[in-house]
Amino acid sequence: MFPPHPTELLHVLLESEIVTGDFAIDATAGNGHDTVFLARAVGATGRVVAIDIQQQALASTAVRLESEGLRERVMLHCGCHSDLAEIAGSDRPRAIVFNLGYLPGGDHDLITQTENTLKALSAASDILMPRGVLAVVCYPGHIGGDEEAAAVEVFITSLKAQRTARYSMILRDKTTPFLLLSKKSG
Repeated sequence: MFPPHPTELLHVLLESEIVTGDFAIDATAGNGHDTVFLARAVGATGRVVAIDIQQQALASTAVRLESEGLRERVMLHCGCHSDLAEIAGSDRPRAIVFNLGYLPGGDHDLITQTENTLKALSAASDILMPRGVLAVVCYPGHIGGDEEAAAVEVFITSLKAQRTARYSMILRDKTTPFLLLSKKSG
């Protein structure tokens, strides 16, 4: 599809940033699409942590990983993305990916919360390795999504030691999803 959806663009842009043996975090596992991408990107010697607050999301992610033969590369963690620094421990990820909003196919009333997301992004920017990438796909088209997207954009653009970009469709309404990328200086 052209132009690509923000998640497709994210994968294309991250392909050249992640190398075999890297550590990466999918902070919002959802149905596992980003987790599978990261597991492929880090290779057989790399490692991925996928976090989600919903057991249903982790089960879906596990099935997708199994079907791709990638399950052994990924640790699934049921919890809030705001705890990602504790979950990562002393490891410094090359990439941290967020896909905000609700679980596609799940309860649309259960959404990522702005306060937790901002806490998670702050922790992510701290633990990211030098020249690592922080990526956030925002979905302003649902209740609460517009507030979260605006707060995330303000946070990302406030990061001084990072290069930041916003990718989105133009001439669309304000509910169109968009991608925020930030590369830490190194």
